[in-house]
Amino acid sequence: MTYEQYQPLIEVTRGGMVESVHWGALAVVDVHGRLLASLGDPQASVFLRSSAKPFQALTLIELGGAERFGLSDREIAILCASHSGTDEHAQTVAGIQAKIGATEGDLLCGVHPPMDEAARVELLRRGEEPTPNRHNCSGKHTGMLAQARLRGFSFGHYLDFDHPVQQANLKAFSEMCGLPPQEVRLGIDGCSAPVFACPLYHAALGYARLADPLAAGLAAARAAACQRISGAMIAHPEMVAGAGRFDTLLMQAGAGKILAKMGAEGYQGIGLLPGALGEGSAGIGIAIKIADGDLNGRAVPLVTLEVLRQLGALNRSQLAALQAFDRRPMRNWRGLEVGEMRPIFKLERNGQPA
Repeated sequence: MTYEQYQPLIEVTRGGMVESVHWGALAVVDVHGRLLASLGDPQASVFLRSSAKPFQALTLIELGGAERFGLSDREIAILCASHSGTDEHAQTVAGIQAKIGATEGDLLCGVHPPMDEAARVELLRRGEEPTPNRHNCSGKHTGMLAQARLRGFSFGHYLDFDHPVQQANLKAFSEMCGLPPQEVRLGIDGCSAPVFACPLYHAALGYARLADPLAAGLAAARAAACQRISGAMIAHPEMVAGAGRFDTLLMQAGAGKILAKMGAEGYQGIGLLPGALGEGSAGIGIAIKIADGDLNGRAVPLVTLEVLRQLGALNRSQLAALQAFDRRPMRNWRGLEVGEMRPIFKLERNGQPA
């Protein structure tokens, strides 16, 4: 991705002048492959990071893994998660491991403290060190182990690019996003798993198909797997992220019509289910990338809400429930209002109005 592929999306002001600007690019694509709207270059290729997780769980569910191992929707949701590392999250992951005959020691994701502050404090109080199941990607890794078990492969080296699990995940991702596997750039994610890069257009198409697989004309098993994954994530958003986090709150506010999955370095994937824009509307996918990586997470939610506002996917009450992430005053440590954070873009419509 080059600098020329971005446009200014968010301004942060102080003392009546612009102090900072977040640049980015995005694509809005319907389930039939029509580019409905964009900003910057919709063909810019970037890594999805954790926004790829629903696609990385697809093969396991498509091959009948949920039935074989008795996975609940709650457990399927955490396979797609960047969870907060609470006791509930860690216990849910451990429960899946028990069902598939794996242990926490089989995970190759590494270890980091829980993202949830209360969970971090409680671990310190108990004198416990974080373990791999607290890692935000432990659900994804456990899903990869489950696929290996289902297909009769060993757990060793399950993260290698040429491992059958990773080859299957790459194939599913490329098919969903509508481009050949050889055109998907591969990297290594923060959790050591393979991670995919593709144009924003194709990522948005993948999310549209995930949200509306029947209109996409997917094969029956693939369509059923998409519906199971999207349904599980929407029904259990607290397992996909955690209390107070944007993905969880957006899906809760979305009334069963919005699928959301963030990715590191300023990425966001959104799927609008059929009917999200009114009776008869088809599925839509949205892929967003903030150029600077949005390391403190302040820009992606605001861009997402502004896109959904302009598309008509959120009403006033829904936006009010998400006000903490929307256009807002900037305050200092004394609570004094010193500026504001505001969107400055208008979607560029392509073809039929979105």
